[in-house]
Amino acid sequence: MTPPYPPSAAPLDLLYSETEEELRTAVRSLLAARCDAPAVLGRIESGRPHDPELWRTLAADIGTAGLLVPEKLGGQGASHREAAVVLEELGRAAAPVPYLTSAVLAAEILLGCEGAEPAELLRELAAGRRICVPALPLTLAPGAPLPPPVRDSGAGTLSGTATSVADAVAADVLLVLADTGLYAVPATAAGVSLTPLVALDLTRPLADVTLDGATGTRLADPATARAAIAGALLSGAGLLASEQLGLAEWCLTETVGHVRGRHQFNRPIGSFQALKHRLARLWLDVASARAAARAAADALATGAPDAPLTVAVAQAYCSGVAVRAAEECVQLHGGIGMTWEHPAHLYLKRAKADSLALGTPGHHRGLVADFAELPAP
Repeated sequence: MTPPYPPSAAPLDLLYSETEEELRTAVRSLLAARCDAPAVLGRIESGRPHDPELWRTLAADIGTAGLLVPEKLGGQGASHREAAVVLEELGRAAAPVPYLTSAVLAAEILLGCEGAEPAELLRELAAGRRICVPALPLTLAPGAPLPPPVRDSGAGTLSGTATSVADAVAADVLLVLADTGLYAVPATAAGVSLTPLVALDLTRPLADVTLDGATGTRLADPATARAAIAGALLSGAGLLASEQLGLAEWCLTETVGHVRGRHQFNRPIGSFQALKHRLARLWLDVASARAAARAAADALATGAPDAPLTVAVAQAYCSGVAVRAAEECVQLHGGIGMTWEHPAHLYLKRAKADSLALGTPGHHRGLVADFAELPAP
């Protein structure tokens, strides 16, 4: 059986470099100080989950918003490996920041376009001065048909609706796919309205975006726009696996800590054999998820020809691991885990929502079967 593309000649590097570990330390320290569980719960209860000051520090001061942006455009000139480390830490904190949508998806779309306008937007995005969000459903998956574009009635005057757009409420600029190409539309422009939706994951709010004669700046022709979106969806799905990894790791660590300190019958509940077995299986799942997520990030960073397969494998596996880890966290915390005050529900909701974002596990398993030329049952 001949694969549809040659396998990567370079060996995968699953280890973290010294630079990546330093980046992790900086991001984790910031989130520990400014984005602990009480802070996240307080913000989502207020109805304003995004913290502009936290985002400014994360995006501009630490420089994470421009990791994927070349230095000549004001970015860090790093790779998907560094962005994956940031997403791991954001997953560990269930942080309500628009990193995936702006610093990954929007940045990749703009990098796929040419011209002065996309370059200027990239400079603003990398500097943390603008939040750009693709006006596309969060559930849109790599390899899936794009939704119908909005209509351009002439001179960039756009009308139509984009549903279930993640982080639209925090956006300064919306990247809109129209029948005549890709447009940058200011979120506060006349003719733009947002309808917030009740999302399962309150830390990543969704909204329907309606354009009624809104005017935008054309960034790319239709063919270029669709190719750029396809590349962004692939990168987004691959890096989302790292967020799911960080989420699962937090759930495992918190659960192990709880069962060590919780006593029943005058002994830690973690000493019961049944719980030992469950946590051992979960540890193996998380360790395997780390390998899959790191493989996806490395394949994207090196431009490996088999990156689509590696990403599909990572998403098909890491989605399930994150959900299982969050479910075990809630269950093994007992009654405490069922309370609003304990953060376990934030991770369960994020895990469930992530399992639908950028393609379900079933969709990615289908891609794996297609890439491996396996016939459907």
